[in-house]
Amino acid sequence: MFLVQLIPGAISEMLASVTDTGCLTLADRYGLMAAVLDDSLDDECRLSINRLLRSVVKGRVKIVNELSAIC
Repeated sequence: MFLVQLIPGAISEMLASVTDTGCLTLADRYGLMAAVLDDSLDDECRLSINRLLRSVVKGRVKIVNELSAIC
């Protein structure tokens, strides 16, 4: 089993980056995976993740396969 640990402040930084670029990168997706696997995530972070995923589903955010947010 792999140890996945979320970097502190990663969710808010990711949300700001995705809001600015309109793209969800590969690195962002790995960060979301780490966040989902983190049992100690607070409610504010969970709501931010849900808001981000809803934006993807509604087509407001594009998923890209690049590591950085150059869209």
